[in-house]
Order: sequence, then structure tokens, then C-alpha cells
Amino acid sequence: MTLFYVPFAIFILYVFNSLTHSFCVKSEMNNEKSHRVFRTINISITILLISSYIEVLYLG
Repeated sequence: MTLFYVPFAIFILYVFNSLTHSFCVKSEMNNEKSHRVFRTINISITILLISSYIEVLYLG
């Protein structure tokens, strides 16, 4: 399961970071605000990925 999930998680983080970057560029955010947006989204996605991994591994 780990061999599949780690590349999947990296891909998901890459996609969301690309989308976040596009959003920040399009909305012309300043550097400080875009940094906060990136941090918030990365923490949220990481929590979702970890919780879904635990759910699939232990409850599935």
C-alpha cells in the first residue's frame, strides 16, 4: 500500500501546489499573502492525505 500511496501523495501535492501558484499569480497576491495561502493549503492537503492513508490502512 505504501508503494502506491507515497507517489500518489507526492503527485497530489504537486498538482495542488501548481493550482495554488496559478491562483496566486492570477489574483496578483503579494508575497506574504501567497506564502500564507501556500502554507494553509499544504497543511490541509497533508492532513487529508495522512488521514486517508490511516483510514485505508487500518479501517479498510
